[in-house]
Amino acid sequence: MDAALREAVEAHCRRLEIPLVGFAPASRWDEPRFAPLVPEAFRPAAVVPGTRTVIVIGLPVFLPVVETAPSIWYHELYRTANELLDQHAYRVAAALNAAGHAAVPVPRDGYGSIRVLLEHPVAFFSHRHAAYLAGLGTFGVSNMLLTPAYGPRIRFASVLTAAELPPDPVLEKDLCTRCMCCIEECPAGALEPGDYPASLTDKRACAARSADLFRRHISPCGRCIAVCPVGDDRYLFEEGDRDAVRRAREHVRSYGGE
Repeated sequence: MDAALREAVEAHCRRLEIPLVGFAPASRWDEPRFAPLVPEAFRPAAVVPGTRTVIVIGLPVFLPVVETAPSIWYHELYRTANELLDQHAYRVAAALNAAGHAAVPVPRDGYGSIRVLLEHPVAFFSHRHAAYLAGLGTFGVSNMLLTPAYGPRIRFASVLTAAELPPDPVLEKDLCTRCMCCIEECPAGALEPGDYPASLTDKRACAARSADLFRRHISPCGRCIAVCPVGDDRYLFEEGDRDAVRRAREHVRSYGGE
């Protein structure tokens, strides 16, 4: 285990202003407790043979913007977070390669278009599961990964490396409150009132909703993550006057899309 290299990666991430970073051994995907969550072909050592560690980075999407979703504001913030994630993951991988440790970034999305997503709503690698196994959060009823700092309002990318780095423990505390707000709020009816992985999101229903919003330039939907009560960001962005907040959201939704 190269503790000094891990510290160097964490310092690099701090310089990039990445607030969430987690480390998971690739072997963790094969452990009996976790193996049923991810089919073998989707595990890091299968995607990139020789992978020993998965580094997961996370960037938040800010609560007041998410609460306007679906909107052009959230659409643009989502794009910005995605672009930054790809750039940051590339830089982390490049720094490891320069230090003599083989590493590759995995892009934040694993599909090329909404049409592809509708036909086959599965990516070649799951950042949600990687983040879970790297100790960054736990799964909610929404099937989204909930984090202590931001709830589900977080985007992830990963770096697969041959370097053997000290891992983070899997988070044992269940963060989901079972309030069922995500289920009640979902306009596609894609969520079921049960725990993951026994109850799974209807990915095609979710993708169909995204496709409709994409045509209107206001994707993604974001309603399940907007209403989730989990996350310290709710203390930072206190609502205040509810009528004023409602009017503000309606104002934002009235512009920029079809």
